[in-house]
Amino acid sequence: MAILLGIDTGGTYTDAVLYDDSTDTIISSAKALTTKHDLSIGIRGAVEAVLPTPPPDIRLVSLSTTLATNAIVEGQGSPVCLLLLGYPPDALNRSGLRQALGDAPVIFIEGGHTVTGEEQAPLDLDATRHAIQTHAPGVAAFGVSGYFAVRNPSHELAVRRLARELTQLPVTCGHELTSNLDAPRRALTVTLNARLIPLLQGLILAVRDMLVEREIHAPLMVVKGDGSLIDAAVALERPVETILSGPAASVVGARHLSGEDDVFVVDMGGTTTDIALLRNGRPMLDLDGATVGGWRTMVEAVAVHTLGLGGDSEVRLDRVGEVHLERVGQIHLNGAHGLVVGPQRVVPLSLLAHQHAEILDSLRRQLAAPVAGPDHGQFVLRQRSLDSGRASLTETQGQIWDRLAAGPQALPDLFRDSRTAYFQRRALARLVERGLVVISAFTPTDAAHVLGYHHDWSIEAARLGAELCARRASAPPWELSRDVEDFCRQVIGQVAIQSGRALVTAALAETYGLDLKGDDLLRRLFVDQALAGDDGEDSLVQVALTLRRPLVAIGAPVRTYYPAVAESLHTRLHIPQHAEIANALGAVAGGVMQTVRALIKPLEDERFRVHLPIGIHDFADLEEAAAYALEEASMLAGAQARRAGAVGVQVQTRREDHIVRLQNEDVYFDTEITATAVGRPRLGN
Repeated sequence: MAILLGIDTGGTYTDAVLYDDSTDTIISSAKALTTKHDLSIGIRGAVEAVLPTPPPDIRLVSLSTTLATNAIVEGQGSPVCLLLLGYPPDALNRSGLRQALGDAPVIFIEGGHTVTGEEQAPLDLDATRHAIQTHAPGVAAFGVSGYFAVRNPSHELAVRRLARELTQLPVTCGHELTSNLDAPRRALTVTLNARLIPLLQGLILAVRDMLVEREIHAPLMVVKGDGSLIDAAVALERPVETILSGPAASVVGARHLSGEDDVFVVDMGGTTTDIALLRNGRPMLDLDGATVGGWRTMVEAVAVHTLGLGGDSEVRLDRVGEVHLERVGQIHLNGAHGLVVGPQRVVPLSLLAHQHAEILDSLRRQLAAPVAGPDHGQFVLRQRSLDSGRASLTETQGQIWDRLAAGPQALPDLFRDSRTAYFQRRALARLVERGLVVISAFTPTDAAHVLGYHHDWSIEAARLGAELCARRASAPPWELSRDVEDFCRQVIGQVAIQSGRALVTAALAETYGLDLKGDDLLRRLFVDQALAGDDGEDSLVQVALTLRRPLVAIGAPVRTYYPAVAESLHTRLHIPQHAEIANALGAVAGGVMQTVRALIKPLEDERFRVHLPIGIHDFADLEEAAAYALEEASMLAGAQARRAGAVGVQVQTRREDHIVRLQNEDVYFDTEITATAVGRPRLGN
């Protein structure tokens, strides 16, 4: 009998499941609110609820999380310094690197290598030392990316050694995250990894502390974005590999619970909706690198379409859209003019009042005002502790931070002084970007409370928020319904519209490589009309869509939205038993997998150079080079798998020689060697 404990920490809920691996039985499951200011509270709550007394002998604990994915989607993360070795200055203008960095310091340092692995310039260690000492007090981590470091990592390794001598801060090197070329995208991945280290560190330490308290001595694993597992210590060094950890676990869990082989898996949580395709029971992988929050990374992960849409997404008003209203099932599918849900996650007003009942008085006062203010129905509160000390805050940010020590503050009260409101808003936006504070506002979860679909938190706060939002929406130019119930139905319908739109977009991308995101007119004319069942009085075309794969929907909110989505797309819907804790189950259902790649390139003097993560090596004969590459890659992959927590490791290798036909002659181009090590996760005694 092997009892496993699976934990999934999402943006809103932390789930736990106790699973008997020998009988394939879920013994118990539980949910608790994720407490970002102190993750251990939510984790402890979920685990204590799932464990019987006395607790069984747990052999493995495995953790999946959407925290890294959510942080990227919401543009959050800890402050970092990026050191670019040998990069040209215009590299910041490619792959969205400049936008991703924001105001993070970027230091260009002489060094880097050529495509063959030769030094293009000596590494400037003096400039590196000065950069590290200058920026260390204001950042939480360093990122290091060298030009062509995947062909020779020596400069990155030297900078990491120096940073560790001078500081105690974590350092991320690009060659450890990917073996692919594209220097700006590699630097982007390095930046994201460095930003996520403190976030994941807080999560893993919280789980470890809880396990010590409960006297659970089992190994702790973390789900990677491809669905495989790694030891928690390895995950702390490479947290970017856990982006899409939650979606990967959800695909594994959905497959396990549903038994479906060829389906779309939709996982809807509080912050994001993730869509993946199962073929022959296996998730499709994005080998070119996962795209999250608009950023194209170099992380191999489940091919998932992630959008900022969940039960806790912000309901906002915009001047775009068109009205489509048609009764489908028990709710209205409504693409309402000016109504948009997401992508930003906020704290539902119903939840905020459940935890801080004093905000009800503020909501009542705002509703009693003669005119709806733009900030009415919005609050701000601390989300977690400072990640890099008080010195990282500006004076205005520090003032806001201090005011929030007493608890949630209404935005109209926070910005009461019009002379400083502009600077306060900018300071607040930066605190939100860093994930230190969070906004509370009206959400689909609140709308569901008003309509009676949910009853967990404060229905009064949800209704007051709905009245404030509906009053603002009834004024020009939006002219939405002021009736509270009808307005809430429009919000629920808008979530269904956006969910269906995302499914169609994912299906077209998988089948035809089409991207509807950039063609708003085409989407409105066809996709949204088909979803709403309304072609308009003057339309000469009737539009209907059929999704030719069933849907497996998991996650706490899906029963509210997806029956109508499936009906509008004329497909079968399967919401399996235990759908609300599928991620936690998926966390313990995977295995360990590590891959190492080697590249062999011919040199001009008829030698062959082997490029490996540990360095370069030259040979006079191709077969000697290939034998060396196969042996070293296999050894590295096996060692990495064992370090990642695997036992019973087996290594498979693949060799691909690339021959180019030029002027009726075959010309050798290069050889790729891939070693993949797989094994079972190590269980405790």
